[in-house]
Amino acid sequence: METTDILKKVRKIEIKSRGLSNQIFSGHYHSAFKGKGMVFSEVREYQFGDDVRAIDWNVTARFGHPYIKIFEEERELTVMLLIDVSSSNLFGTRQEFKKDLIIELAATLAFSAINNNDKVGAIFFSNRIEKFISPAKGSKHILRIIHDMINFQPEGTGTNISEALRYLTNIIKKRTTTFIISDFLDNKYKKSLQIASKKHDIAAIHVYDKAESQLLDLGLVKMLHPETHEEIWIDTSFNPVKKAYRQWWLKHTENLNSTFNSAGTDWVSIQTDEDFVKPLLKLFKMREKRF
Repeated sequence: METTDILKKVRKIEIKSRGLSNQIFSGHYHSAFKGKGMVFSEVREYQFGDDVRAIDWNVTARFGHPYIKIFEEERELTVMLLIDVSSSNLFGTRQEFKKDLIIELAATLAFSAINNNDKVGAIFFSNRIEKFISPAKGSKHILRIIHDMINFQPEGTGTNISEALRYLTNIIKKRTTTFIISDFLDNKYKKSLQIASKKHDIAAIHVYDKAESQLLDLGLVKMLHPETHEEIWIDTSFNPVKKAYRQWWLKHTENLNSTFNSAGTDWVSIQTDEDFVKPLLKLFKMREKRF
């Protein structure tokens, strides 16, 4: 992709994601993802109805009448985006590729975070760690992340979520709010997710295409696995094949639910031709109920 085309795409994504974060998500994001706790702000004179437990006895003794301590939420968070850049995301049969939806979701979350004065960082992963972007604030930083997501060419092709989670826990020492955005075509990360969830506040966004949930009736088709490059011929009109594939998909989604529940991880699934506003709001509301 030419530089001018990349910049146009960055600008298009910025306009959409910034608009959504400003108009819809920022308030829900603020409620769903809490700060580290309460920090002292100031003292003021006691008023009828104030909690007596908040009385500052030193100041009260000094002035001869009661004063209370005022606290406010320590809002600043560090938000990490774990972005799946594996080859399986270069797939889509509807409006866009899974990769495109992942970029839009990450951008919307990032702008929601900086609207709340949070730092945002990113880890790009395939079956290896592809790129680490240190957490920082500001629109320029977010635009850099968007640019890198659009233009990035991974060296790996497979998916290793465990490696991404291990890297997160090793390189980021303080607790973060972390979003994993992936198609989750990996089944060996349950233990790693449980370990990472003890240190970090993790939410997951599962991205998929409708054609992945059930085979389309296209007759005899040669399929290419995007990560292993294995080729296989499949008769998509043969009912036992269609049934077996559907059963695999249902089992896959059951495993996702079991894995996330075991780690206490809230998650949603979003389809490539679906408006992601409602699913993302659903994720935020899950967080509000939890906390």
